[in-house]
Amino acid sequence: MERSAVSRVAGGLAAVGAGAFAYLRWVRPWHLRWGATDEELARAMPGDDLVKQPQYVTNRAITLQALPEQIWPWLVQMGEGGGGYYSYVWVERMLGMRLRNTDRILPEFQQLKVGDPLSVETRDEYAMRVRVLEPGRCLVLGSSTPPPWGDATWTIGLYPLDAHSTRLVSRCRCRFKSTWHMLGVLSFLDLGQLLMEREWLLGVKTRAERWEHAMLEPREGAVTPWTQPHRRPTCPS
Repeated sequence: MERSAVSRVAGGLAAVGAGAFAYLRWVRPWHLRWGATDEELARAMPGDDLVKQPQYVTNRAITLQALPEQIWPWLVQMGEGGGGYYSYVWVERMLGMRLRNTDRILPEFQQLKVGDPLSVETRDEYAMRVRVLEPGRCLVLGSSTPPPWGDATWTIGLYPLDAHSTRLVSRCRCRFKSTWHMLGVLSFLDLGQLLMEREWLLGVKTRAERWEHAMLEPREGAVTPWTQPHRRPTCPS
């Protein structure tokens, strides 16, 4: 019996070790650059200088059949009390966020400025705020006061491919105060960020492409994201 128990433990440890090796060797390198090209990984982006010598970097990207000016309104209205994050709301609510995703352009949330927080109700000094804003080109988010665990930025860039399509590139850069902070954050963030960010990329793509023709060629009397009735969203309690 003892030998059998030892064999089971050894087999379990070997399986865990093999799984960890496979994740670090193949899965993690794939998901850290999901959808991104070699050129996009090497390209300098606005906000890269805000986090020096990052210990954690992701580059993820997707092609949208829409122009930057058709994508940009969906980006600037993101946040709590605004358009949401176009990802898994149930996960965000578990993290204490009070939001809902919208499928409409909200004109009252189109005037984003440097220094604005992503939550209309935030009083948190560590909240994500706009650090760099180049309309139609890039949006860089990060805390103006680095949180206790380290510092991070989220850069969103729009790169036209041709007259009808655009690359949406998302880059996160993090530097941690200590190894323990890094292990603590990444134990939750590593795969979780992929799932949330991938859904966000797909959510922006769906919304921007859905309204492309209505925004390009509005017909008389047609309802578009710009003209349909709207009201300021309320956060669910």
